[in-house]
Amino acid sequence: MPVNSWDPTPRPASYSDRLELELEGGIEEETPRGVRRPGVIAGGVLLAVAVVLTALNLRPAITSVGPLLAEMRGSLGASAIWASVLTTLPGLCFAGAGLAAPLLSRRFGIGSAIGFALAVLTAGLVLRVVDGQLVVLGGTLVATAGIALINVLIPVVIKDSFPARVGMMTGVYTAALQGGGAAGSAGSPPLETAFGGWRLSLGSWAVLAAAALVVWLIASRGTGRAPKPAANAAGARSLMRSPLAWIVTIFFGLQSFIAYVVMGWLPQVFIDSGVSKGDAGLLLGLISVIAVPISLVIPPVAARQGSQSWWIFGMGVCGVAGMLGLLVAPAFSPLLWSVLIGIGMSVFSLALTVIALRARTGAETARLSGMAQGFGYLLAAVGPFVFGLLHDATGSWSVSLIVLIAVTCAQMAVGFLAGRPRFV
Repeated sequence: MPVNSWDPTPRPASYSDRLELELEGGIEEETPRGVRRPGVIAGGVLLAVAVVLTALNLRPAITSVGPLLAEMRGSLGASAIWASVLTTLPGLCFAGAGLAAPLLSRRFGIGSAIGFALAVLTAGLVLRVVDGQLVVLGGTLVATAGIALINVLIPVVIKDSFPARVGMMTGVYTAALQGGGAAGSAGSPPLETAFGGWRLSLGSWAVLAAAALVVWLIASRGTGRAPKPAANAAGARSLMRSPLAWIVTIFFGLQSFIAYVVMGWLPQVFIDSGVSKGDAGLLLGLISVIAVPISLVIPPVAARQGSQSWWIFGMGVCGVAGMLGLLVAPAFSPLLWSVLIGIGMSVFSLALTVIALRARTGAETARLSGMAQGFGYLLAAVGPFVFGLLHDATGSWSVSLIVLIAVTCAQMAVGFLAGRPRFV
């Protein structure tokens, strides 16, 4: 039987129950029931706080830029191409720097690697507000490189340090990540007003990153529950020959393509349609907030079913509806368009779920995740650049939005295939 096909052979009745428990974090393999390892209670609480603080920092560096992009361009005398490069950098970093995460974790340990990444993020957030166009790009490159490392390593920390609560901690982590994204977009315009400029507004997010760094260093070194170095899956078969692995990777890349276009450019689209700068930031924040309850509720329900295809398709329909509204009548109901787009973008949680469900083992899941993120974010990096370039060439957002709608339709089709019950 091909390795990328679904095995229809009936399994024992307990198989689905055990799979569900594993997905929800209800099976703890390393520690017998009733036995706690040294430092588990104190380390668990402290690490949970550190994970939440770290997650809060994984989106503001990106979402805080969109509402202030026009002011940044005016102050720096920057072109639309520069703005496109600025909004493209996160995807490139996520694809490139993320590949270094396993090497750093094996060499220095996951705890030290994440501490280093938080320090890099803090430095980048400060650097990008001290000078002109090239320094802004360089600082953004540094900051998002730190985020890229953390993106890959935090799920390993959750798996290792909270083996009986993987589902709960993943939900908390995702909620904090989305909440941080909402805070970045909604908070930056008021901060700009309070501080009198975009530089201090963007630079102030370094305070949150520094706080996460301090707590992380204490949590990972000062307790008996420091994260372990990642294991090396040497000798494992390559997933490059698996058609399903490529389908999952393309699905992840297309949904990321859409997400980074929205985070980078949607506030400016709203502003150009007559929405105030503050309201545009709040609308982008709403899109992130909508994903919080959806991420906590839908993936566990979808995971219990044989296929996730129709969930992916349905959420994509909502996203297309919101984008069509933005294309045809942007000023009619920006709130409605934002809600629909937010539901569509919440497919990110199902993209992560699909990665786990399409692999048979934890090691295979980790490799599929690495492939999907590495190549997927390369595809995503093209999105903001193309979106901004088309606007600069045509003088309107219409062609850019049509392309985004087409990409969303492609995501629905590929996601439908990725959601079918098969293994890589």
